[in-house]
Amino acid sequence: MNGIWYYVIAFAVIWGLTFLFRKQFTKMGVDIQPPMLMWKTTRFKKTIDKIANKSPKFWKIYMNGGIVVSFIAMIAMAYLLINSLSTIKTAPSVSLIIPGVEIPGSPIVVPLGYGLISLATVLIVHEFSHGILARVEKISIKSIGLLLLAILPGAFVEPDEEEMKKLPKLARMRIYSAGSVANMSLALVSIVVVLLISSFIMPATFQGDGVNVESVIANAPADHILESGMIITSINGNNAMDIKNYSNAFLSLVPNQNITVNTSKGEYHIITSANPNNQSKGYIGISGSQHYEVKKGASNILGNDIPWILFNIFDLFNWIFTLNLGVGLFNLLPIRMLDGGALFKDLLSFKLPEKLTNQLLNVTTSVFVAIIIFSLAYGMFKVF
Repeated sequence: MNGIWYYVIAFAVIWGLTFLFRKQFTKMGVDIQPPMLMWKTTRFKKTIDKIANKSPKFWKIYMNGGIVVSFIAMIAMAYLLINSLSTIKTAPSVSLIIPGVEIPGSPIVVPLGYGLISLATVLIVHEFSHGILARVEKISIKSIGLLLLAILPGAFVEPDEEEMKKLPKLARMRIYSAGSVANMSLALVSIVVVLLISSFIMPATFQGDGVNVESVIANAPADHILESGMIITSINGNNAMDIKNYSNAFLSLVPNQNITVNTSKGEYHIITSANPNNQSKGYIGISGSQHYEVKKGASNILGNDIPWILFNIFDLFNWIFTLNLGVGLFNLLPIRMLDGGALFKDLLSFKLPEKLTNQLLNVTTSVFVAIIIFSLAYGMFKVF
């Protein structure tokens, strides 16, 4: 089933139950104002207070640096977004990300399970950080909760707006930058975990035992000879137990060469054709990925099943890194309704009158929203 249907069914059930049991949902603290559902609570305020009061000086110093990082990231994101228009035909840089759903024109597909867990970390870390810095600055938090805008889920921490207006600009900017800085910090932690697993833990636990055939291109020389799931161990007598040796073995091939491919399902003979990207090189038309087996030392300690969990941990942290970095940076664009817009407005207001500040923010908002919409539309419709 197409991943989009999971969302359609889930949101249909949520909205259906909301209208069927409206009174009960209202008693539970759900504010129903179609097209928005909002659940508010005060349950986590003590947790936020406890974290904020543990070391308020640290949080202020940390977010002073965070303000600098946020503006550097804002400039970088603005440049990359504008520059993306020059490469939109060959390498689209803007796309929707919906876990489990393949978006037309999108260069990546986020797995449903890993994506939902990663998005949860994005929301929790982002909103709690806003709350922590708000309490560090002695701003009251009215509520914490979840929202659903039609089919778009989200989370929020609701500080007292009147108290926020009375804060010094630098203090307010610390609060605005907190969410994205927290996302980038979690991304940094995640990529460290990914590198530790890939560089040290996996090499100590696994060894390559061949290259797995992921797919065979239709009408290519290997079509109807090799199949997905076969494990290639050698090519023309050359070791292909790992990706490096496998690649080197292919580099030595030329067109119209009769080669022998040894696999987990037997020996096969294939006549190569010319590589579409380099006519002087041989080509058989398959894509492969490293296949692993557990090393004896690791299997003696952990068995043959437990070590494979490492791949799940690797994938999860890889997506936590990707989504936290992506969402955190995007949120710093100078667009109204984003934290970047609030930061940009406060920065301008140090020297400019309010009317001109709002006009400039309106300009940046219009420009970047137009680029985003155009990029999304181009990416989605060019595939049809």
